[in-house]
Amino acid sequence: MSPSSLFQFIVGFFLGVILFGAGIIGGAYFFLTNVSVNPSKHTFAEEKTSPEVKKPEPEKPEVQKPEPEKIEVTKPEPENLPAGAYKAKVTWSTGLSLRSEPDTNAERIGGVDYNAELIILSTSNDNVWQKVRVPSSGQEGWVKSGNVQKVN
Repeated sequence: MSPSSLFQFIVGFFLGVILFGAGIIGGAYFFLTNVSVNPSKHTFAEEKTSPEVKKPEPEKPEVQKPEPEKIEVTKPEPENLPAGAYKAKVTWSTGLSLRSEPDTNAERIGGVDYNAELIILSTSNDNVWQKVRVPSSGQEGWVKSGNVQKVN
């Protein structure tokens, strides 16, 4: 291979790479600019293009409405918590699994959503698990410690 042939090959190779890159960039630019614009609203054949003229409705006689009943709202009495128990809310973003025993291999008996209220009844001897009651259902089970925050 002669030096001029090698030079032509190198120049052609780099020119091809540059053109290929320019094509990719141009295609990406075209795609992104067309995708970033909201499409125009499609008009279906059933839709009318001219505005409709509304006919005036006949006047209706006024009907007196009865006054709504007044409902007294009473505050619920505070729940009597067992000794040492306190209210808390779930701080783990995906919620917690409620287990039948303080063990990750124990049966999952339910779940508690993020920010849901719980009653902490007790803590395991190793402080890894907390026995809880879900006030809305009355269900009791165990959750991992550190995933709740005490509520006043």
